[in-house]
Amino acid sequence: MNTLARALAATVVLTLTLAACGPGKPVERAGGHAGDSGLTAEVETAIHQDPALRVMPIQVSTYQGVVQLSGSVNRPQMRGLATRVAHGVTGVASVQNDLVVNQP
Repeated sequence: MNTLARALAATVVLTLTLAACGPGKPVERAGGHAGDSGLTAEVETAIHQDPALRVMPIQVSTYQGVVQLSGSVNRPQMRGLATRVAHGVTGVASVQNDLVVNQP
């Protein structure tokens, strides 16, 4: 009976330990970022690494893998470039481009 009590106690401790490691932790996506905030950071980094886009006031937000770009750019081509750069980030499901082209 003593062995059975020890086995039961060990099972309870192990179950509680595994339950504490369960939900509540961020889930890592394929790209290595945790959730939408990580994806936003990766898209911002990609945009700031592009010489044409880094000087533009582009804001990035993400909800459930959908990236929204807002702000302004100087030429219509830059608007398309920003979309392509954002799509190039692993984990981006789609891009909503709300960038406005400045009028000269």
